[in-house]
Amino acid sequence: MNTYKNYLESKGYNNKTILTYQRSVTRFTRWCATYGTTPESIEYKTFLKYIEHLRKGNVKARTLKTYIGNLKIYFDYLVSEHYRLQNIIKDLHIKGVKKSIKKNFLEFEELEDIYSSYPISKGNELARKRNKIIVGLLVYQGLNTRDLQLLEVEHIQLYKGKITIPGTRKSNTRELELKPWQLMEFMEYINAVRPDILERTDKETEQLLLPMGKSSNLHGVLAKITKELKAINNSFTDIKQLRTSVIISWLKHYSLRKVQYLAGHKYISSTERYVQDDLESLHETVNNFHPFS
Repeated sequence: MNTYKNYLESKGYNNKTILTYQRSVTRFTRWCATYGTTPESIEYKTFLKYIEHLRKGNVKARTLKTYIGNLKIYFDYLVSEHYRLQNIIKDLHIKGVKKSIKKNFLEFEELEDIYSSYPISKGNELARKRNKIIVGLLVYQGLNTRDLQLLEVEHIQLYKGKITIPGTRKSNTRELELKPWQLMEFMEYINAVRPDILERTDKETEQLLLPMGKSSNLHGVLAKITKELKAINNSFTDIKQLRTSVIISWLKHYSLRKVQYLAGHKYISSTERYVQDDLESLHETVNNFHPFS
């Protein structure tokens, strides 16, 4: 268990979360011992027996989902330490948890209008051109604030027309297409705008998107962009709304798995929360794969 604790610490989990995860593992390990198996050798069908055990103990669906989510992290650990070949419960989801259907989202046409309406001709030209790139990444690639902060120059592949979004403990790495007009903007930004910002701020960093001041944090930049976007579209609320709107738009054109990849979601359940209609069909599809989904 100490090795697992070290693993969690290396992933950035705090002490309270680590204790919670360890309790879930202890509970699961004890059940495995009584059932005649181990976490290292348990098979998928046998794991479903564990879910049955928890359900019989009147564990509520939401609590059950939390327990299984905690164990998914543990199975990731077992794979990383070569105790298991794969995480057999990575795509297992719990039925009965109310879906969060997103409201107040923007249509794709509104997203594009926000991007095209963002002006670069007023104020500090360097900052405005940087901001235009940020708005493009929000509107077309559905990035969140953490994604934007982690981007470095090497993540832009101009020759391939793509951008790599680095993964975190909460998201997967993915490679996304850039629009042709974004490529033109990135070429100017990387070759001219960014070097000028570096010189003016006396910074030495590989961070892609740079504030004009001494700080490297984009919080102030994004707060200003948020205020400006509210002036462009009075239905706009915040950056999270943009990401939600982009994911909902993707779901109209791509499969659930494809959108999971585009959004960087570690689990398909995270993507399912953005589905707006045809939920009965979705349930049927998921149940075909996982009896307890």
